[in-house]
Amino acid sequence: MKRRTVVRAIGATGTSAVAGFAGCLTRNGDDEPPDGPENGDPEPDEPEYDGTLRIATYRSMVTGPNPAGPWLEESFLEAYPDAELEWIVPTEGVEHYVRRGEYAAEIDVDILLGFTVGDLARIDDRVGEGGLLRELNRDRIDGSERIRDELALGDPHGRGLAYDTGYVSLVYDEDELEGPETFDDLLDPAYAETLLAQHPGHSMPGQAFLLWTIEAMGEADAFDYWADLVGNGVEVRNSWSDTYYDAYLDEHRPLVVSYSSDPIFAAVDDRDSARHQVAFPNEEGYALPEGMGIFDAATEPDLAYAFLEFVLSSEIQSELARRNVQFPAIEDESVAPRPLFEETARRPPEPISTSYTELRGALEAWLTDWVDRFETDDVETR
Repeated sequence: MKRRTVVRAIGATGTSAVAGFAGCLTRNGDDEPPDGPENGDPEPDEPEYDGTLRIATYRSMVTGPNPAGPWLEESFLEAYPDAELEWIVPTEGVEHYVRRGEYAAEIDVDILLGFTVGDLARIDDRVGEGGLLRELNRDRIDGSERIRDELALGDPHGRGLAYDTGYVSLVYDEDELEGPETFDDLLDPAYAETLLAQHPGHSMPGQAFLLWTIEAMGEADAFDYWADLVGNGVEVRNSWSDTYYDAYLDEHRPLVVSYSSDPIFAAVDDRDSARHQVAFPNEEGYALPEGMGIFDAATEPDLAYAFLEFVLSSEIQSELARRNVQFPAIEDESVAPRPLFEETARRPPEPISTSYTELRGALEAWLTDWVDRFETDDVETR
């Protein structure tokens, strides 16, 4: 029997509302997290797989054209038929849980699926060292040892595992404009009011694009550059789904911050390939591994561990890469996303990224600075 996918949306939560909840759920609270000793969760003799697993993720995982989430759910429940699964989609993404962690608010979710190295740094800056998510016992997760070395999240507290990776780039319509070769090209009048980007506080590719500019130019010059982008009419929306599905595919603008694997959308869905060309400014692309982890507050830790292991299995890695249009985290002969993926998805000549150590103590300030300077009427945010 095919199960009905349940998706629960969570809206933005203000500070006053968050403070009204009780129960500290971080590693720095007085209470020990449920089933979460300091050195990771021990493996039980008789794990329980008959509960409801609640997974917080981003919108495009579970909604939009052909999302990967419903297939992943159906496959997991075939393997664990006594379980149920509920998807949670917070409007503000990981920020929703960072705020709840700051104010010791209740978190009724088991897994966080789709966070970045930067998110881990922000959690530690705002919630507390090693906060919000459990230290994982990797001995309970077959396949974790096969994750590519370059996708290590660099978290000293061992809270997450990469399950796929993408390369943030620029995707453009070659019938409307030429692909920008440098960041400075985006300031040219030819690119005025052409670019769609995402809010760096709410979106993974949005955060990556901001970090990419900082890596390329340095902090001071990057924020000056953003001021020039604003002057040239960049439009910032809250999420990748807002920019890609709701604007770019609707031909609202001819240029979008997105992923170098986007041409697969054109090939699979029979879309115009001319509108899915990839540009790598400065011959670079920002590597963005997506992480998964288990909340300290998880009430179904056995199912959560089972899910993480399931996602890293060869069969799921191959199909998830195709459906989520990202590169698999595991790269060996047993994982092949099909020839079309390898022929169509593009890797940047020079992948770059920012490490956990570099982001710790800095990312939060950069995001605050960006909001203070650019989340105004000068930038059309939606």
